Amino acid sequence: MNKMHFIFLAIIGLLIIKSTQNTKACTSVLVSRGASADGSVMTSYLYDVAGFMAPLQCYPGGRYEPGDSLKLFGFREGEYIGKIEQIERTYKVIGNMNERQVSIAETTFTGREELHDGDGLFDYGNLMWTTLQRAGTAREAIKIMDELAKKYGYKDTGESFSIADKNEAWVVDFIGKGKHGEGAVWVAARVPEGYIAAHANQARIREVDWNDTENWMWADDVVDFARKMGWFDGDKKDFSFVDAYDPVTPTSLLLCESRVWSVYRRAAPSKEFSPDYWRAVKGAEPYPLFIKPDEKISIEDMIAFVRDHFHDTPFYTGEGFAAGPFNNPYRWRPLLFELDDDGKEMTYTWERTISQVQTAFSFITQARNWLPDEIGGICWYSVDDTYSNAFMPLYMGMNDTPKSLMTGNAVEFDWESAYWVFNLVNNYAYGMYDIIIDDIKKVQKEIEQRAHTMTDAIDISAEKIYETGDHELVIEYLTDFSINNAEYTVKRWRELGYYIFAKYNDRYIRETPDVTDWPSGTGYPQDFLKQSVEERPGYYEIRWREPGEPIY
Repeated sequence: MNKMHFIFLAIIGLLIIKSTQNTKACTSVLVSRGASADGSVMTSYLYDVAGFMAPLQCYPGGRYEPGDSLKLFGFREGEYIGKIEQIERTYKVIGNMNERQVSIAETTFTGREELHDGDGLFDYGNLMWTTLQRAGTAREAIKIMDELAKKYGYKDTGESFSIADKNEAWVVDFIGKGKHGEGAVWVAARVPEGYIAAHANQARIREVDWNDTENWMWADDVVDFARKMGWFDGDKKDFSFVDAYDPVTPTSLLLCESRVWSVYRRAAPSKEFSPDYWRAVKGAEPYPLFIKPDEKISIEDMIAFVRDHFHDTPFYTGEGFAAGPFNNPYRWRPLLFELDDDGKEMTYTWERTISQVQTAFSFITQARNWLPDEIGGICWYSVDDTYSNAFMPLYMGMNDTPKSLMTGNAVEFDWESAYWVFNLVNNYAYGMYDIIIDDIKKVQKEIEQRAHTMTDAIDISAEKIYETGDHELVIEYLTDFSINNAEYTVKRWRELGYYIFAKYNDRYIRETPDVTDWPSGTGYPQDFLKQSVEERPGYYEIRWREPGEPIY
């Protein structure tokens, strides 16, 4: 086995992107132990941003001397931001989960414009990444984030964080003070046992139980600062973080709360959550911060949540004129567009489903308190569009990384990079979506069923090895599996690409591998053909035309 070659990408600001439209595109789901099928705490994260890829971020952890510092760099440009005091002991981090099974995800809600562009060193990516190096529990992570913002300043816009460990999951609505003060204002709510939560680029915390300090945390001045800024003037018991710091708009409802509805209506169909709220119906009731699912949630369920195009609802995006002739459920950016309506400029938006073509990477974390941390923490990781990707389990005990997940950039195609392998296959499929997607889903199912079956066995055997006291062998075993399975997945997806490129060459369909068989053309569905003929009456007809009759 190769020696540890973890790359501590000093470009730590993991997720800082300057364009508001680009950042407002993520989705997170949190599942408490009591709501999960196996007793694990789970979170999900989709990092959706146009034209961006990020190698799997890894940091080996370490010990430091007094006076050592940690340098902070912007992720996209890699510019030096500044440095902070290093602590004595830091934890290993793989992606957005550390060796103590603590994970942090986010969705950007932007919030009040007056609170943007504050002074300080920390953007949200650096805040997440630095905290993961230092936090042993979710509660500790929340306190560290607050302390770092106070000590070094927070300069970014609003974030809803998902912070979890092997026992708890927390939703944290967090925003800086811009030029109006130091640190940040925030509220954190623990997901109750037996419940789940979701957020997607809109702050979610309204009422706060100020008497329950076991399940709620907050910045000391979160209410007073809102009063100072003129955004709240009532009794503290009536304070709402959403209303004070990130008031909803028709845009945020249509593009953000729609995703919360999508998760909730699938997790608890018996509740019959109305689409009225996200469809911006005045007076409609907001969706709860937490819900109790009808059935306990498995890792497979979590994956299904993030593979959604509003299936089985009137809002399904894989149908209708906008889906094109081959029922493509995606809408190419920009989502917002304007049209002239009798001299009046009207603004419209496409739907924003959970699955998106521009997902750079995504993960689902499992934290399991009945197993040693090395075995208990799994980050199910993948790249590109969640509906047609494959999630790969990475154990937190691993001490090496899959080369294909560390390779590549967003501007140079590379067959060795998982990012480009998945992107090429998906982009080929988008042109004939309902024809090709079944080929992709077949291989996806094969790969993920294999991974789920193998992790069940790996858990058992790794725990047996752990009980012998041979810690190094456990690490080697988990590393070998995580790397080999990830590279197998990418290799299998590369083969899938070769297969569909040949099968659908020139928009024909070769049903068998026999070169003597004549392939059939894909053609077009009947409704598309009818619309094409109606658009140009008589043009496509096969008949003799009279002299002087229009020919085009």
